[in-house]
Amino acid sequence: MKRSISSTAAMLTVVCMLAACGGKAVNTDGAKTNPAATTAASSSAESTVDTKSKDLTVYTALEDDIIKTYLTTFKTKYPDVKVNIVRDSTGIVTAKLLAEKDNTQADVVWGLAATSLLVLDQNSMLEPYAPKGVERILPEFKDKNTVTHWVGIDAWETAFIVNKVEMEKRKLAIPQSYEDLVKPEYKGLITMPNPSSSGTGFLTVSGLVQLKGKDAAWDYMNKLHDNIAMYVHSGSKPAKLAGTGEYPIGISFGYRGIQEKKGGSPVEVVFPKEGSGWDVEANALMKKKVVKQVAKDFLDWAITDEVMKEYNKNYAILAIKTDSAKVPDGYSVDPMKQLIKNDLNDAAKNRDTVLAEWDKRFNAKSEPKK
Repeated sequence: MKRSISSTAAMLTVVCMLAACGGKAVNTDGAKTNPAATTAASSSAESTVDTKSKDLTVYTALEDDIIKTYLTTFKTKYPDVKVNIVRDSTGIVTAKLLAEKDNTQADVVWGLAATSLLVLDQNSMLEPYAPKGVERILPEFKDKNTVTHWVGIDAWETAFIVNKVEMEKRKLAIPQSYEDLVKPEYKGLITMPNPSSSGTGFLTVSGLVQLKGKDAAWDYMNKLHDNIAMYVHSGSKPAKLAGTGEYPIGISFGYRGIQEKKGGSPVEVVFPKEGSGWDVEANALMKKKVVKQVAKDFLDWAITDEVMKEYNKNYAILAIKTDSAKVPDGYSVDPMKQLIKNDLNDAAKNRDTVLAEWDKRFNAKSEPKK
């Protein structure tokens, strides 16, 4: 049965559970912290601030083709800052950050899944910091610490990208639900992201677990596995493969499918009728002995109106509510209703267990890693 979030208020109950993941709020000036004053830029007293460095290393899982556009206003405001982008799929960025725990190379993380940031926070790797304007961020898009440990910018969700021409050639109906995907006529026609390397893959698998319950979800994924041609290491690749017709059904995410369609591919973007798994793209300051001021400046900029307008060109659900926010073409009028009830805290806590079980059952069909 579909469990949807019909309003922003209802969604609040889902992510408020994230509060359990954070540590105690840190007040840098030694005075009593006022929860209403989270707009002030704050960081741990254990760190010193480098106000001179103009070199910034940003780890991100944002899509390659939108990073440059997003950064335009930052570079205009801070032309003397050299931004070093380290970009990869969510799982790879997360693994890299965990591997660097004792020698973190990243200054900030930008647009990484909130479930990944929760894992980092559980490992005490995030520096508390409340970006300027954080009070505008909806409560469900940031953690509950007095000084936030991570702040979201938008949400993305599971979608099927289906090549209409190829389906017509095969005289097959376009699947509209998860249950449709396990029908025998789709055998060998489907690609899906590997959840160990792709945030879209993980939110889809985690979403199925929360939607169906653990046992029923694994039974379902066993059936789906029979129809999978290949698991790929990118959330966008299944949409691209569907666009070319190489594999006509791709389990991907809404934005990428809509971009394929806008680019001329003969695809239909389908949001499963049971509801979509989802996650939040979020930002955080990495815990280091020396924190750069330009890192804080970057996080301040990353939730400004200017860049939020750019996020909104690609994502229907933003972390702030504004009168100017628009639903991008290809989404329903109220995309919030498409989202399943989703405990991101639980997803983060069980991430390693879920991935280990998935790898054991299904990894044999994964494409080789480059």
